[in-house]
Amino acid sequence: MDGFAAVDFGFAREVLQRGIAALYLVAFVSTLNQFRPLLGERGLLPAPALLEWVGQKPERRRMLHPTLFSRIRYTDQRLVVLCAGGIAVSAVLLIGIPQWGPPWVPMLCFLALWLGYMSIVSIGQTFYSFGWEMLLLEAGFLAAFLGSNDQPPPTVVIVLFWWLVFRLEFGAGMIKVRGGREWRDLTALMYHHETQPMPVYSPSLMDVIPKVPAALPP
Repeated sequence: MDGFAAVDFGFAREVLQRGIAALYLVAFVSTLNQFRPLLGERGLLPAPALLEWVGQKPERRRMLHPTLFSRIRYTDQRLVVLCAGGIAVSAVLLIGIPQWGPPWVPMLCFLALWLGYMSIVSIGQTFYSFGWEMLLLEAGFLAAFLGSNDQPPPTVVIVLFWWLVFRLEFGAGMIKVRGGREWRDLTALMYHHETQPMPVYSPSLMDVIPKVPAALPP
């Protein structure tokens, strides 16, 4: 229905889809390099131990977000396969190939990225408990409903992206305002500029080396 289509946001959809796909590509590459030493079978906080503890009692399963590893036993090899699949799907979305198909094609691709990375974040414990992990998951879930190039993006999804950005900026500001009086009386940056070194002119090496005469006097 044209009344619910954001006909002027085709370029914005391209930026959102490809930008979020690029972020997922970086996230899966980072997970491929870091997850096993931190959370693998012999990691600092082994994910198999967490999954085993959760599986001991049914009520503990509510403490864990959805993850494929609750149904498929975790191994480092399976994590590599998951990351490799996420990297491949992210790269294809970044190039823009699924966006030329029907709307359900990029939808399935983004939902696959969302489910794959959710499966990692859910067992990531301390190392995946930062706010940007959930922000990436929420953005990826919304991107699944932006559609493809053969039709304009839905207006409601564009509005939900606006709402996501507003909550991000407003929440970041409120954390600072509630964190200390220096943010409320607008003196935080004054303290920063009074105590931090400011960039000044730094002479180059040629300015420091004394000038050597072209020819010595006889």
